[in-house]
Amino acid sequence: MILYETTAKEAVNIIKSGDRVFIHTAAAAPARLIQAMTDRHDELENVEIISAHTEGEVPYADDAYARSFNINCFFVGHNMRAHVQRGRAHYIPIFLSEIPALFRSRKMPIDVALVTVSVPNDKGFCSLGCSVDISNAAIDTARYVIAQINPNMPFVHGNGIIHLSYIHACVYVDEPLFEMKMNAITDTEKSIGKHIAGLVEDGATLQMGIGGIPNAALSYLTHHKNLGVHTEMCSDGIIDLVQRGIINGSKKVTEPGKVVSGFAFGTKRIYDFIDKNPIVNLKDVGYVNDTRTIRQNPKVTSINSAIEIDLYGQVCADSIGTKHYSGVGGQMDFIRGATLSKGGKAILALPSRTSKGIPRIVPTLKMGASVVTTRAHVQYIVTEFGIASLYAKNLKERARAMVNIAHPDDREFLCREVYQNSKIMV
Repeated sequence: MILYETTAKEAVNIIKSGDRVFIHTAAAAPARLIQAMTDRHDELENVEIISAHTEGEVPYADDAYARSFNINCFFVGHNMRAHVQRGRAHYIPIFLSEIPALFRSRKMPIDVALVTVSVPNDKGFCSLGCSVDISNAAIDTARYVIAQINPNMPFVHGNGIIHLSYIHACVYVDEPLFEMKMNAITDTEKSIGKHIAGLVEDGATLQMGIGGIPNAALSYLTHHKNLGVHTEMCSDGIIDLVQRGIINGSKKVTEPGKVVSGFAFGTKRIYDFIDKNPIVNLKDVGYVNDTRTIRQNPKVTSINSAIEIDLYGQVCADSIGTKHYSGVGGQMDFIRGATLSKGGKAILALPSRTSKGIPRIVPTLKMGASVVTTRAHVQYIVTEFGIASLYAKNLKERARAMVNIAHPDDREFLCREVYQNSKIMV
């Protein structure tokens, strides 16, 4: 039964104590439904909230509602970080590519999915819009789907399509989608971006994230030819290159001519760009992030970030010591996919120091830090001071290469530490 133009309060009455409730990803998080669910806290016990990265408020994480809501995150975004670090919420480390199968196998069955969808077309089909990712699998397997229908949500090609007949309750909400603030690219980011662009070959298939470094790298690709995009997420940075014909997908093997992504996140410009755009396909990350899919494309060039990297190439990307900061995400999916792609390159990029001057190239990872990417998987590390090629290098060669791209003021210390720890003279 579909409830047209019901209230959020009535729609979330479907949720019962003990249910597992999935919340739509990133800019698609349905704020009105989230608040209405939270307002029922006195009526609910032990409801498990499951999500990846979401934007907006997370009122259910308030300590006062601990009896009502248990929280598990596949990714620790800025709005959940403090709650995870103090134990109110919990982090599940898992490759992003594996989460759809987790839902579909019923190893983690979903009772209720809270989502935002586009206005239905004349055939009654809605789009999951800017976030298909793991959300597609959640709605496919949930016992109940509750939706915000938002005219600001783009209708996007791909497999994030749901018919009204599969929605059990819905509410019409006309609100702008959450937008990422785009800060000016720093000089350090420009230097890193320029180094990355030098590694990108004509005809490459790109995977990149969001932020200053990916945007800087994209800004230096204006003289490249026939680039493609097959990525976990896309943002504003690709738009100009698509419009100039530099990104055209002509050399791709999987879905040639298409920009393929799991989700889109950025400003209104990217949401407008993907709306009804025939060259954009947003799809389930069980497909997008599958190494078997990624590796089919030529010269896959993955650009990912890290929190810190040791001198031998161990990569910490989801914690600061024991404090969880982000998530495993799709980093390993694409690093492995790029490595196995013909002519592919796996790149990890980071400033040599934090904004507070703390080194990010370190002798050893912090106590309790997690290794997201092992030293056996690493190919290229890029900082503002250059490129370290680590693939198939021995430990001494790796340490020397890493010292050379560390901040100049850290290099003497790093050399001393590597000799003390490993008796390797660099």
